[in-house]
Amino acid sequence: MAYTGRVEVGGPPEVHELAKLIVSKIAVGPMENNAYLLRCRDTGEQLLVDAAAEPDSLLRLVGDDGLTAVLTTHRHGDHWQALDAVVRATGARTYAGRYDAEAIPVPTDVPLRDGDVVPVGACRLTVRHLVGHTPGSVVLVYDDPDGHPHVFTGDCLFPGGPGRTVTPEDFRSLMGGLEERIFTLPDEAWVYPGHGDDTTLGAERPHLAEWWDRGW
Repeated sequence: MAYTGRVEVGGPPEVHELAKLIVSKIAVGPMENNAYLLRCRDTGEQLLVDAAAEPDSLLRLVGDDGLTAVLTTHRHGDHWQALDAVVRATGARTYAGRYDAEAIPVPTDVPLRDGDVVPVGACRLTVRHLVGHTPGSVVLVYDDPDGHPHVFTGDCLFPGGPGRTVTPEDFRSLMGGLEERIFTLPDEAWVYPGHGDDTTLGAERPHLAEWWDRGW
């Protein structure tokens, strides 16, 4: 069955099979957070993006092959409720943006800066630091050598617009960062958000001016 990116809490994962990377998406918790398990085809190494809730569900998704790392996209509590339990069960290393790490109650082994590279076996994901939703939100970009980019945006970008901001300055910062660091990618870039359905940059790009006009 073709990947749709639509998942429901309590339902099965959706699996996006790329040439070198397998992305499994699951929805967990009362806020219907998305969690993504990335698996390198060559090595079998796995990385989990956002241990948001329901550790038992996440550990079933991980399976018996172990977990190398867990990356938390930002400091908001709905994105790390299961982090402690998952790390204790797997021994996985923890990654988070350096400006959000202190606000996450599980210690961060690897604080991330803009431009850092996060390995998943033989695959590489590039970190993009965006300020606005939180001070240290990170977006991950997998530039698939056999296809188009794949972008894990946390709560910085959803179908229909940027993530929530608290002040006009935050809104301008987030929008500027999205335009400078994310929307420079091609229209085909696939977007995996922190909640809800997937989208593409091509689907969202025509609305950039509208978002600016709508403002904060």
